[in-house]
Amino acid sequence: MANAWKKDKPSRLLSPKLLFLLFSSALLLLFLFFAFLAPHPSNPNPNFLTLNTLFSNSISPFDCIKSPQAHPVVASIVEGVHYPFLFSLSDFGNLPDKPHKNIVRLLKGKPFRKPDISVTIQEVLEKAKSEGTNGFVVDVGANVGMASFAAAAMGFRVLAFEPVFENLQKICEGIYFNRVGDLVTLFEAAASDRLGNITVHKLVGRLDNSAVSATGAKMAFKSNEEIAFQVRTVPLDEVIPTSERVLLLKIDVQGWEYHVLKGASKLLSRKGSRAPYLIYEEDERLLQASNSSAKEIRDFLRSVGYHDCTQHGTDAHCTKKD
Repeated sequence: MANAWKKDKPSRLLSPKLLFLLFSSALLLLFLFFAFLAPHPSNPNPNFLTLNTLFSNSISPFDCIKSPQAHPVVASIVEGVHYPFLFSLSDFGNLPDKPHKNIVRLLKGKPFRKPDISVTIQEVLEKAKSEGTNGFVVDVGANVGMASFAAAAMGFRVLAFEPVFENLQKICEGIYFNRVGDLVTLFEAAASDRLGNITVHKLVGRLDNSAVSATGAKMAFKSNEEIAFQVRTVPLDEVIPTSERVLLLKIDVQGWEYHVLKGASKLLSRKGSRAPYLIYEEDERLLQASNSSAKEIRDFLRSVGYHDCTQHGTDAHCTKKD
């Protein structure tokens, strides 16, 4: 009888994994619905040059239309930012044992985790916005767009540089979800001090991050299995015209910061308030892995007029006085 009872017992119609996917899909539809109803951010740069005249022949913007979409995709609002934006997440983790932390937050009805850089970017740009100052933001080492979308949500134009294709896909999704295609211009490149190509290393288990130095990549992301790939390099001075104002330059490139700064010497040499507010990662271990140092960076910055730098954790904030 016991066996017969077990055989006749109705089976479970939905597994936990399937329930999870159905629930996540329903939430995604709700987020997309409200995202498309949201007002489009105003553009503080209405007279900004068109793409055809803004960029030199050194590099062309990344075409999100031709980029295959990453699947599956979940989107949510990022918590704790003054100007909210949607963040797309394509990595579910290993369900159901090790889901991504933001997926856990989504299931609990919470927004995605707040990145410090998003808050910092908006705090810096808030002053410019209140003063009606026009200009754009340059995001070097854009990763998945947390700094770029924080700026775009405020209506600022953004030039984002990112070498990892998986991240480019996620940024493209974020551009679509936030409806900021006229504000964010994306480049598949590593900013550096010369035109050419360079080998970049990303690590298995952290394919969303990369470093020019293999040693630096392993140091930053704690993995030994690396994947090397070639990426184009371009100096920022080759892309950004001298006629256009840059309000903020953010650099996070796992030890390659000195080379990025050298390639932006003309931009950084601008006088007073025409020079951008500078935020860059200053991690001595990663810098040394790329044959540079914090002292070398500070000496270079002083040579182009940046004498006021303050430390914020592993980031340095530098400004010029009028």
